[in-house]
Amino acid sequence: MSTRRRVLPGGWYPGSADECVSEIRGFLAGFSPPAGKWLGGVAPHAGWFFSGRAAARVVCTLAGAVKPDRVVVYGGHLPANSEPIVYTEDAWETPLGLQAMDSALSQELVARGDAVRATSSFSDNTVEVLLPFVKHFFPGVLLIAVHAPSSEKAINLGAVVDALLVEKALSAVYIGSADLTHYGPNYGFTPKGAGPASVEWVKAENDKSLIDKALAMDAKGLLEDARRRHNTCSAGPIASVMESVRRHGINQGKLIEYYTSYDVMPNWSFVGYAAIVF
Repeated sequence: MSTRRRVLPGGWYPGSADECVSEIRGFLAGFSPPAGKWLGGVAPHAGWFFSGRAAARVVCTLAGAVKPDRVVVYGGHLPANSEPIVYTEDAWETPLGLQAMDSALSQELVARGDAVRATSSFSDNTVEVLLPFVKHFFPGVLLIAVHAPSSEKAINLGAVVDALLVEKALSAVYIGSADLTHYGPNYGFTPKGAGPASVEWVKAENDKSLIDKALAMDAKGLLEDARRRHNTCSAGPIASVMESVRRHGINQGKLIEYYTSYDVMPNWSFVGYAAIVF
């Protein structure tokens, strides 16, 4: 059996099952998942200290709504001209045990020319940091993990993956991994300088613009907004999720919560996090 090993160091997420479960319980304290048959969501992918609460609440909400045959995680951090990249291993190491993967279906995406195979050295946080949540909330459900480019190729990917699952009579939930505006000198993006006004601008204007398009499920508009406003590191995964769930008659999203890393640990370099379900 081929297994992809954990790459991210301990600062990203805990190293043991007990620590993961304890943190997840803390993230969910006082949270009541919104009622609905949610089939998809957008979850952030920073270290758990910063964005774990939002991510946990998205995955928890999906798990309470449906019992799928597969969980699809659309990873990000791919440029617009990249091809989708899919993981084809049989399992992925997590602190809660191995997360089983649908290697056969993933390899079919490669064979059809819809994605390229992730090399053994390919490493990215946008999928890995979410896997303990998937393992915890969807025990025994196989994972499909594929990175979506920040272009209209992501919309096609969302359609292709869903069509392949439907063809095989498999139900799924879809999770798009994306952080929002990366603001401040650490990220080389300071159009409003530094100070309280910059935080307010990110929250009330820059991130809000992208969130509004996500809630309206305007995939093309969202991709253009991301290019123009630089308000997400991973527009592709959001577009892929929207297209996958759109094919099931869903036409709007719901914002569970929004905050920034500044709210967790004040710093003039900060990142926005949105928890959205469809």
